[in-house]
Amino acid sequence: MVDKQHWETVYQSKAADAVSWYRPHLDTSLALIEQALPDREAAIIDIGGGEATLVDDLIARGYSKLTVLDISAAAIDVARRRLGEAAAKVTWLVDDILQVALPAQRFDLWHDRALFHFLTLPEQRACYVEQLTSALKPDGHVIISTFGPQGPAKCSGLDTVRHDSESLQRELGPRFNLIEQRSELHQTPFGTTQQFFYGHFRLA
Repeated sequence: MVDKQHWETVYQSKAADAVSWYRPHLDTSLALIEQALPDREAAIIDIGGGEATLVDDLIARGYSKLTVLDISAAAIDVARRRLGEAAAKVTWLVDDILQVALPAQRFDLWHDRALFHFLTLPEQRACYVEQLTSALKPDGHVIISTFGPQGPAKCSGLDTVRHDSESLQRELGPRFNLIEQRSELHQTPFGTTQQFFYGHFRLA
């Protein structure tokens, strides 16, 4: 289980733009999503979406079947208040990705920026992949962004596991094919940089 109280404390005590992973817009994720799924009726789930503005930008681009999951109710509340009436267009799930009951073969695309690298135990990552494989439609897309090989070994006081295309491929298994990979130097609100790796996979 992910530490729910830790993340509630983070989001209750810090502004949305005062955490290291904050970006005004997740431009790399948006580009990969639009490239993978030009169909605005595609079902998309954002894992660990929290306060991120990805959902705002997807709504603005006309995507209409959006789900945001985060373990922190405080983070979800921030996003819902920010969106105002548009929040009604989104399915919001406050739950642990390792325990939530997601509908089978529901989603065309699974997006995760900065959650997977907090899963430091092999059994956590295996459970995550089981959830992903079950919830994704056949031929569905997966976009996972984690700290890259030169990224931080700790974040928000927690250990992380850094990844590249080979390590993510091992975790996901042979049913997933790598479509594209990107590396990004993320500028934190504090003036430092963090290397992020993005992997776009497709379920075979």
